[in-house]
Amino acid sequence: MYSRYDGGVENKRWFEPGHVAIVTGASQGFGFAVAALLAKRGLNLVITARHAAVLDEAARTLHRDTSLVALAGDVADGGHVHALASAAQRNFGRIDLIVNNASTLGLSPMPALEHLARDTFDVLFLTNAFAPLHLIQQALPALRRTHGTIVNVSSDAAPSAYAGWGGYGASKAALEHLSRTLAVELHGSGVSVIVADPANMQTAMHRDAEPGEDLSSLPHPEAVAPALLEAIARPRDAFLRVELQSNMMPVTA
Repeated sequence: MYSRYDGGVENKRWFEPGHVAIVTGASQGFGFAVAALLAKRGLNLVITARHAAVLDEAARTLHRDTSLVALAGDVADGGHVHALASAAQRNFGRIDLIVNNASTLGLSPMPALEHLARDTFDVLFLTNAFAPLHLIQQALPALRRTHGTIVNVSSDAAPSAYAGWGGYGASKAALEHLSRTLAVELHGSGVSVIVADPANMQTAMHRDAEPGEDLSSLPHPEAVAPALLEAIARPRDAFLRVELQSNMMPVTA
């Protein structure tokens, strides 16, 4: 059902200088770690996050390695999503990769489903499911021309049930189903779809999700991000779900 993606980790041809990536939630954590690796590979970037000051600081760091456009805003805002795709085309003339990393917990601490309010539910599905799809919709004409790649960052809370994670996990499960369906609908287009599950990491978001928990045993995002680049570059079917920590290189002393 799925076509093959013509890439390969051996020669790294996918990551050519001049390729263009849009990365959401790129000011810190996993999104920033991925953006930093893409910058070092020579990709031009369009990055976004909600908080302008933090995004500007990230942009100054990334600009040492590449050209980029940083646009602060909320991916739940349709106008902002349109601006991201337009900025990539206007400044760089193409789009090769989307990394839909931005997401929200809704509330911190996260409520049990018994107490999950309609407003919080709506925000979760708007930000975590529809907003990634909306960015894909805006970028698809360009992605078809470049035979690009869509990465939707998910969570182990999508296929698994954890108390308190029901609303967030349901929104990520919706994102995964959208991703699988999109791959079917894009069959033959040359555009591929990856669902990436980075699992638990030492991030601000995870601290908000589990206040007071000791996260010191968890890997930093910088240790997990290289596994995503390997997944993007290697030959694969047009749809892939990858558990990134299962594909991490062992750390040697």
